[in-house]
Amino acid sequence: MIAKRVFDLFFSLVSIAILLPLFVAIAAWIKLDSPGPIFFRQIRIGQFGHEFTIYKFRTMVANAEALGKQITATHDQRITRSGQFLRKYKLDELPQLFNVLKGEMSFVGPRPEVPKYVALYTTDQLRVLEVPPGITDLASIQFRNEGDLLVNTPNPEEIYIQEIMPQKLELNRQYITQASLGFDLLLILKTLWQVIAV
Repeated sequence: MIAKRVFDLFFSLVSIAILLPLFVAIAAWIKLDSPGPIFFRQIRIGQFGHEFTIYKFRTMVANAEALGKQITATHDQRITRSGQFLRKYKLDELPQLFNVLKGEMSFVGPRPEVPKYVALYTTDQLRVLEVPPGITDLASIQFRNEGDLLVNTPNPEEIYIQEIMPQKLELNRQYITQASLGFDLLLILKTLWQVIAV
């Protein structure tokens, strides 16, 4: 765990420094594209059930959660023009480097959920909270186009809770059994390849 934290701390600092000009460009685009804040903040559940605030670049209209569900399907009318691009290339996730820097997240680990969905976890599924949440994981790779799976469904949230979430949690449990720095590096490379190959 110490090696993982050292890796996260070093590479989050390096990544933020290198990507700072891109952060500024994205922030300007968001402000020009639609009214509202640059960043999207949301309470998520982290390691051992502790709450923390996750950071993303805003990809939806201001107060989007008040206008619809927390689940977002592809072509959701709340997504802004800049948001479509940022989501496609996962650029909206970049601010989570600050979560990694703060020790709230890791580069690799189960994606953190909102309290509403964590409350539905079974005792076995709660094991995913034994490790730090991450920017990417096995489930993120397999469900790269999760939004597409929810398009044209009568109740996207129901499909997510009953079908997608259990599969993602099972993949997260698999990750815990084989977690290592080498495996994390492999998942990071697979994630980067998916983004580049879009």
